[in-house]
Amino acid sequence: MDTRLADFVRDTRAGQQAEAILRQCVHCGFCNATCPTYQLLGDELDGPRGRIYLIKQVLEGQSVTEKTRLHLDRCLTCRACETTCPSGVKFTHLLDIGRHIVEQKLPRQTGDALARTLLRETLPRPAVFAPAVKLGRLLRPLLPDFLADKLPPESMSGSKPWPDAVPHPRRMLALAGCVQPSLAPNINAATARVLDKLGIALFEESKAGCCGALRFHLNDQDAAKDDMRRNIDAWWPHVEAGVEAIVVTASGCGVQVSEYGYVLATDTVYAEKAAKISALCRDPAQVLLAERETLKQMLQACAAPGSGGKVAFHSPCTLQHGLKIRGVIETLLVAAGYQLTPVADSHLCCGSAGTYSVLQPALSEKLRHNKLSALNAGLPAVIATANIGCLTHLQAGSVLPVRHWIELIDEVLV
Repeated sequence: MDTRLADFVRDTRAGQQAEAILRQCVHCGFCNATCPTYQLLGDELDGPRGRIYLIKQVLEGQSVTEKTRLHLDRCLTCRACETTCPSGVKFTHLLDIGRHIVEQKLPRQTGDALARTLLRETLPRPAVFAPAVKLGRLLRPLLPDFLADKLPPESMSGSKPWPDAVPHPRRMLALAGCVQPSLAPNINAATARVLDKLGIALFEESKAGCCGALRFHLNDQDAAKDDMRRNIDAWWPHVEAGVEAIVVTASGCGVQVSEYGYVLATDTVYAEKAAKISALCRDPAQVLLAERETLKQMLQACAAPGSGGKVAFHSPCTLQHGLKIRGVIETLLVAAGYQLTPVADSHLCCGSAGTYSVLQPALSEKLRHNKLSALNAGLPAVIATANIGCLTHLQAGSVLPVRHWIELIDEVLV
């Protein structure tokens, strides 16, 4: 794609990155075939190719309008287009650049700006978010439907204990995160119990916090980078002490941590450390895959084929398109005795997408309805997923329990 970037951006790092990405695009339109919003709306500007043209116009100095912002805001950042693209266009990186510039050139109006500020300042802070969740549950009957929908059932908040501290020679860090400890604390605990059986000690660092994804994708990139630097500082002593990996049980957070090196590449103080952190980032599926022979023997001793019941697995966009982990969790669940049911259009987003379900509720609900229809088609007893955002979003519309897949593995190994 031929580009003529405007003076304000041409010689910046963002401009150089954007130009390189734009020049990869060959206008083929294959991306539209897998774009959830294009499938729903049928508007070229609500597909990746149309959004690329909009960003190109902004970068070339054309005026920024509310229409520009609308179509960029509607993107889920699901990265399905990146999986489909034959040219390898890094659309999400381009979108981040475009949204950031639009934000600078066209400040949001009061209501929209306030909503985003509340999300940026509340969700990443466990000390604020946890009491808010408790209060919300008490006041659920009085809340508007769109807010009550975001509160998961209290049963999700229960957690079995972490394993006793055993001095395993192998040690891994776990990201506690910001919303997951309040909504589903058993996820990290279950991961710790599974790894303990494999001879690996998992522990959290209390000084670490939000991975930075929430603020980054709400266009407060400076604050997001501060979140990343704080985590690097918190984790670095453990890295120097030789931890094998940083385990991130929410695939959405995993994508962000895996890109610390990219985001902080020009930070003279943190670039090298950020790259190391990204290299150490692991989804639990990657950890278990590396231990597959030992795990397989353990599971065979505990479970018979099909004994775990029928499970529909929802592969989050951040898992399959972001981390590019495909088929691993499904294989692990089958090895644990579960019978997987077929799920149509498994590449499409469920509509959660971080704060998207709050900011774009109509589109989000349509996508959730479609996803739950596909997940329920095989008559499963439970739905499994790999990301806290998808889990809570799907659970709000599902009569079936929605669990993190590692909890299902943990229950077999008990």
